[in-house]
Amino acid sequence: MDIGETAIGIIRLALAEDLGVDGDITTVAACSPDARGKAVIVSREPCVIAGGPIAAKVFELAGDGASYRALVADGDAVSPDEIIARVEGPLSAILAGERTALNFLCHLCGIATLTARLVDIAKPHGVKIMDTRKTNPGMRPLEKYAVAMGGGINHRQGLFDGVIIKDNHIAAAGGIEIAVRRVRNAYGDSFPIEVEATTLDEVREAIRAGADIVMFDNMPPEMIREALALISGKARTEVSGGVTGENLSSYVDIGVDAISLGFITHSAPASNLSLEIE
Repeated sequence: MDIGETAIGIIRLALAEDLGVDGDITTVAACSPDARGKAVIVSREPCVIAGGPIAAKVFELAGDGASYRALVADGDAVSPDEIIARVEGPLSAILAGERTALNFLCHLCGIATLTARLVDIAKPHGVKIMDTRKTNPGMRPLEKYAVAMGGGINHRQGLFDGVIIKDNHIAAAGGIEIAVRRVRNAYGDSFPIEVEATTLDEVREAIRAGADIVMFDNMPPEMIREALALISGKARTEVSGGVTGENLSSYVDIGVDAISLGFITHSAPASNLSLEIE
């Protein structure tokens, strides 16, 4: 996937939001229209880089276009005051694209950095850190890309490419067993069937119904241990809900296969990056 090409639509929206109809009125007034310039993008703190191709596309689309040369690959860690990219071209394009490019970079680097920290905690125990559909509108492909750059695993992209039978599906269908049966009849083995369980009784029902994956929803570690004993290897397992960066270590050594975390996309702190004209 070319993430820069994927992002073109939201990049155009972001540039239009910032430039409006009249463009960068400060640069138009203060700078020569023919001026060319060079700039560097600098990390002000340790972080994992994500979003270079997106920033490159921003500068390409801003004004008359400027070139972006990444010095650090997405997925690599950087130190404070490290130059991660160079930008060159019409000064008006550099300044027009500056904030939009940094908004993308700071947000996506923040996601990648947080994900990498959590992966470091979980990986020694063989547990995968996964994202969710709790993403900012229009930003899902980019935010999931950043998770992958941080070493995390992408869960389904949307409702169209994976089956998860959640509480409202169970209520609407009339129970776990009937919901699983209907999905299996509809899709056969095309999709693994994942079932959300909030109680041990629901875990038992999911296993009887033939679920491929059981998601433990907002279960404390003690209950998850009991649930794992009930499953006894008959299905893959995932924890979702109630897990934070602070208590993650209490969940990784229980024996689950994966932990899905919404906050790594919707609440990751932005990394501190800046653009400086040389």
